[in-house]
Amino acid sequence: MMAQTEKKPTRNIAQNKKARHDYFVDETFEAGVELFGTEVKSLRAGAVNLKDSYCSFKNGEIFALGVHISPYEKGNIFNREPLRPKKLLMHKREILRLFGKVQEKGCSVIPLSLYFSGSRVKMELGLCRGKKLYDKREDMAKNAAKRDMERAFKGGGREY
Repeated sequence: MMAQTEKKPTRNIAQNKKARHDYFVDETFEAGVELFGTEVKSLRAGAVNLKDSYCSFKNGEIFALGVHISPYEKGNIFNREPLRPKKLLMHKREILRLFGKVQEKGCSVIPLSLYFSGSRVKMELGLCRGKKLYDKREDMAKNAAKRDMERAFKGGGREY
């Protein structure tokens, strides 16, 4: 009899909405995050900001830079620097593959979201290409049209 693998429940901590606005996301990856105790407690309270974060490669490892985890209120000397580089945990071949794509295409690796998978903290990374201003305007127009259609359906066809 084969043992079934149970899917761990996920709880979203933070989203990087600006990343999806500023970039085209070609691929997504999941990475573990190396954190200290007070940082995890701060994440449980939701005190994190991914707005201007990005990933960098150094010595065959990948780091998330610009991820701001506020110091834990009840922590003391164990609190870490809020903007310190966070090491991401991925398989070596995944890191090398990402590094190769970043070098050849001129893409960048951007943190898209941070979430708990069971008791572990995971980060969703996106292999992204930058959007031009006209692309952003096009997306905003599509979203506005979609909202208008939803509003018209919800209102029962009444015009305001």
